[in-house]
Amino acid sequence: MLLHGDRAGRYEGRNGAEGGYRMTMALAVACSQPGREWTLAQFHEALVLRPTAGGSWARAVRRLQGEAYLETKLGEMLAKARRFVGASEAITCRADALVQLAEIRAAVESRPWEWAGTAGGTDLKNVLARLSRAQRAGGPEHEASVRPLAEEAGCSRSGLEDSNDRLVKRGWLVKLPRTGASGRWLIRIPPEPAPVECARPGQEAAAGARGAGTVPTAHGEVARFDSRVVAEVMREDAFHLWAHGASGARILACLDPVEGVDVAGLVRVLGLHRTTVSRRLAALVEDGLAVVADGLVYLPREFASAAGARPGAERLAEVAQARGTAGLGERRRVRHAREREMYRRWVVERELRAEQNRRPDRPSLALVPEGVVDPATGELVDERWRGWDTSDPCRPVWRGDEGQAA
Repeated sequence: MLLHGDRAGRYEGRNGAEGGYRMTMALAVACSQPGREWTLAQFHEALVLRPTAGGSWARAVRRLQGEAYLETKLGEMLAKARRFVGASEAITCRADALVQLAEIRAAVESRPWEWAGTAGGTDLKNVLARLSRAQRAGGPEHEASVRPLAEEAGCSRSGLEDSNDRLVKRGWLVKLPRTGASGRWLIRIPPEPAPVECARPGQEAAAGARGAGTVPTAHGEVARFDSRVVAEVMREDAFHLWAHGASGARILACLDPVEGVDVAGLVRVLGLHRTTVSRRLAALVEDGLAVVADGLVYLPREFASAAGARPGAERLAEVAQARGTAGLGERRRVRHAREREMYRRWVVERELRAEQNRRPDRPSLALVPEGVVDPATGELVDERWRGWDTSDPCRPVWRGDEGQAA
């Protein structure tokens, strides 16, 4: 805002002078945050001595009122901003939210035991799809409907609903009160459970205690599970459950064109069973998505590009065609669109039936006939109604002797 001005019109006022004052006050608050407080000289230099768009109001005041008046005005505004910041909670920005999301992603990558099995693979895809949405939303709090999120995660609607229940129970998700058509969610890092002392055959015991998620390669480098690669390919038909699945996507996310890793390293970094790793790895090699040389697994060099070390969409479409899963994602999207249209029609028809079945408003039955009370004076005309409170003609109340005395 200091360099380009109020492009979004957030601080517009009734006129240009009011809008300029509000924008300058917002800059004063930003320059008074704890740990990065500006001095009055720095604030004056940025607004007046530099040709910044955010300082146009300050320079206009200097031309009209003079240098002394402007210095006093900016000093008062900066002091007011510091008092406001001192009495308020810390103001966070988008950068702080992105750091928080990066911490959540690191926790996802460092806890492979959380994503074991078919259900764990669905949970991983659910979390990664939500991280992508939270990245666009600018914070851990985001909106998500079941069917669009299932299409983004590459799984079924029922599978995603079951995954939501599991993630809420384990603490990865918090369901917030609904404010619109989509549900509101909060993604967070749950408390880390205590490491297990034993493991099933083929798996490593207490993987998290030894920093699972990274493993040394043959050249001493550290191979790491990159969840961004999984997020890019998990919606492709080649990684449908009937093809390479979520496990194949996770193995692909650990491969590098230069640094090779062996099967035992993939077992440690992913927390998967060695049989699962060997079977999925053999399928990846068969489809040309991985290369084995001297006992180490590499990513084919043609997949390394500026867009990232992963196969392109055309290659994955060929793999899906060979595996018989081509078109499953499109069929899911068409089915979800049909279900949404059916739901919309059902809501319209329900409202129409409710409107048709609604009984017409009937006038309240008046038990006190006209002429009992004089409408002008309120005096009782019919003596037979003496002792009754007729203030409400629909509900007369017997007062007895008290009413007769009145």
